[in-house]
Amino acid sequence: MNSLETTIKSMLIQKYGSLKKFTESADMPWTTLDSVLKRGINNSNIANVIKICEGLNIDCESLYYGKIVSKSSITSSTLAAHRDSDDELTPEEQHKMEEYKRLLIRARDSKK
Repeated sequence: MNSLETTIKSMLIQKYGSLKKFTESADMPWTTLDSVLKRGINNSNIANVIKICEGLNIDCESLYYGKIVSKSSITSSTLAAHRDSDDELTPEEQHKMEEYKRLLIRARDSKK
């Protein structure tokens, strides 16, 4: 477990009292959370990462880049930030970005 995952683990325990309580709250199997924390956030299913981010009220995109940023500290200019070209991304990063975009669209559509 690297420092990012260690910090996430500590935050979950601080907010929920235990990892088990978080998994119950997030409707996530304990083994899944354990795997996310051991394998790393960026090696995990995006849906599970989003559950963790929602549970901690942190920004998913910032977490992808290794930073823990509270959603409440994000301004409209932060939300508008983007890359001008996907050429700078590896194929794996491009795939993850597309997966994330699809997930956001599904989440938005389910709220309608």
